[in-house]
Amino acid sequence: MATQAHNLPIIDRFGLAPSTLRALVRRSEIWLAVLGCVTGALSGLFVAGMTACTQWLHEVLFGISSSQRLSAVDTLPYRWFFIAPAAGGLLLVAVAWLHRQYRTGSPVDPIEANALRGGKMSFVDSLYIAVQTVISNGFGASVGLEAGYTQIGSGAASKLGEAFRLRRNDLRILVGCGAAGAIGAAFSAPLAGAFYAFELIIGTYTLASLAPIALASICGVVTASLLVTPNHAVEFAATVEFGKSAAVTLVVLGLLSAGAGILIMRAVTGVETLFKKSRTPVWIRPALGGLVIGLLAMITPRILSSGHGAISIILEPNLPALQAILFLLVLKALAAAVSLGSGFRGGLFFASLFLGALLGKAYTAAIMLVSPALAPDPQIAAVVAMTGLAVAIVGGPLTMTLLALEMTNNLPLTIGVLCTAVVSSLTVRRTFGYSFATWRFHLRGEAIRSALDVGWMFDLTVRRLMRHDVRTVPETMTIDQFRHEFPLGSTQRVVVVDGEDRYRGIVLVADAHSETLAGAGTEHGGNAPITSLLRYQDAALLPWMNIKEAAQRFDATESEALAVIDGTTTRNVVGLLTEAHTLRRYTEELEKARRSLAGD
Repeated sequence: MATQAHNLPIIDRFGLAPSTLRALVRRSEIWLAVLGCVTGALSGLFVAGMTACTQWLHEVLFGISSSQRLSAVDTLPYRWFFIAPAAGGLLLVAVAWLHRQYRTGSPVDPIEANALRGGKMSFVDSLYIAVQTVISNGFGASVGLEAGYTQIGSGAASKLGEAFRLRRNDLRILVGCGAAGAIGAAFSAPLAGAFYAFELIIGTYTLASLAPIALASICGVVTASLLVTPNHAVEFAATVEFGKSAAVTLVVLGLLSAGAGILIMRAVTGVETLFKKSRTPVWIRPALGGLVIGLLAMITPRILSSGHGAISIILEPNLPALQAILFLLVLKALAAAVSLGSGFRGGLFFASLFLGALLGKAYTAAIMLVSPALAPDPQIAAVVAMTGLAVAIVGGPLTMTLLALEMTNNLPLTIGVLCTAVVSSLTVRRTFGYSFATWRFHLRGEAIRSALDVGWMFDLTVRRLMRHDVRTVPETMTIDQFRHEFPLGSTQRVVVVDGEDRYRGIVLVADAHSETLAGAGTEHGGNAPITSLLRYQDAALLPWMNIKEAAQRFDATESEALAVIDGTTTRNVVGLLTEAHTLRRYTEELEKARRSLAGD
C-alpha cells in the first residue's frame, strides 16, 4: 500500500491531487503551510524567469550590456530604438488577438478573484497576462513587472489549490501565498511580500493565514535569490533625526504624495478617455502610445521600462537641480499614463516608487531655495516620499513601510516612513476612495474596494433565497371571496395576478379581515374587487438580484415581503421572499465570514 501511494502522481489526469494528499492539506494547517512554501517557490521561479526575459529584450532591442539596466543609462547606442515601444504595442495586439481566438471573457486578477470568486483564477489567462507584461516592459513601455509577477504567481497558486480541492477560505489564502512569494522575490523583501498579501490580496491579517503567507514569501525570496542577483538595497548614509520641524515636513510630504498619486491615477484614465473620444481603433492604440513613449525616451531613456536602474541613482545622497528633477518627474508620469492608457499591460507599483523618490528630491530642492535650514535630507525625503506615493497608488501602508525598511535596513527611518504612509493613505481614502487597482474596478462597474471576500454576497441570489410555493389569486376576485378562501391565520399575504398571470400586487390577509373594512360602504365592501387592497404594486424582486440588493429593496419599500417576478416585461410571479429570511441568511453568512477570519 505504501509503495502504491508513493507511486501516485502529484496531479492525476483529472487535474486532482491524490485523495490522501488532499485529505492531509484539508485537515491540517501544517500541510497548508507546506503547500504555501511550494507556491512561494513557484512564484520565485516565475519572477526570475520574467526578469531574465525582460532584461534579454532590453539588451537586444536597446543595445545595453547585461550589467546595465535600461532606465539607468544616459544614452542609447541605436538611433532607431524609439520605434521599439511601438513595435511592442503591435506585438501586444497580436497576442491579444490570438488569446481571443481560444479564450472568452476577461482575465481575473488576484484581488478580484479573492473578493468575488473565492480565489478561483485561470492559469492560462494568468500566463497570458504575464506574457503581455513581459512584452510591454521588455519593449520599453513605462510599466512595472510586479502586476505580472503577482498574476502568474497567484494563478499558479489557484490552480494548485483547485487540484487539492481546498475550501474557499484556504484557496484565498493560497492565492495570497502566490502574490506574497512574487512580491517578496521581486524586492528581496519577505516582510513586504507577506504584508502585500495580507493588505491587498487577502484583505485582512489572521493567525490562520500567517504561517502559509510568511513561509511563501520567504521561499519566494530564497528561490529568486538563487537565480538572480537582488539589486534593490539602498546604501543609507544620512543620520535620521525627527524633530518638530521634521514632523511637519513629513505630514506635508504625505499630503503631496497623496495628491500626486491621485493625479497620476486620473491621468491614466484621462489618456484612455482621450483615445476613446478620438475614435482611434483599439488595435492601433498601443502602437501610438509606444510611439509617444519612444519620442519621450529620445529626451531621456530614464522614462523607459519600470525604472529599476534609475531609482538606484535617484536614491543616492546627492541632490540634483530642481528643474532637472521636475522635468524627469513629469516625463516619467506622462510615460506611465500613456503606457497604461494606450493599452500596454503592467502596473504602477515600481513606477510609483520611482516617481515618489523623484517627488521627495524635488521637495527637498524646493525647500532649499526658500529656507535651507528647514530642508530635510534629500535621501531621507526620497525614501519617505517614495513610500507615500506608493501607498497612494498601490495601497498597503504597512507593505510599503516594511519595503522601505528592508531596502534601507534603517529602523529609525521607519518612524518617518510610517507617518507619511498613514497620512497619504488617509488622505487618499477620504478624498479619492480608491487605490489604482480598486479604481480600475470602479471604472468597470465592480462594487469592490478591497480583496475582502464579498463573493458569497453575490452568489447568494434571490433565486436561492425565495420560496417557490407562492399563493396567488386573480385580480377579479372579490374581497368576500378572498375572506372565504383565506381565513385569518391561514397565511399572512397573498399575491394578486392578472388574467395572464402577471404580477399586480400583494394583499395582506389581515387587511381583508379588518373590522374597518368589514363595516365599510360599497367602495370597500365585500363585493369590491380585491385590487382595492393591493400593496407594493410597483415593488418586486428579480431572481438574479443578490442578497444585498434585496435588503436594499426591502428597506426602500418598507415592506416585510416582496414577490419575485421573472422579468420587468413579462412580470410573471416565480416566488416570494420575506425580509426576515433575507436578514437571517445575511447574518448567518456574516457570522461564517467572521469565523473564517478568526481561523475557526
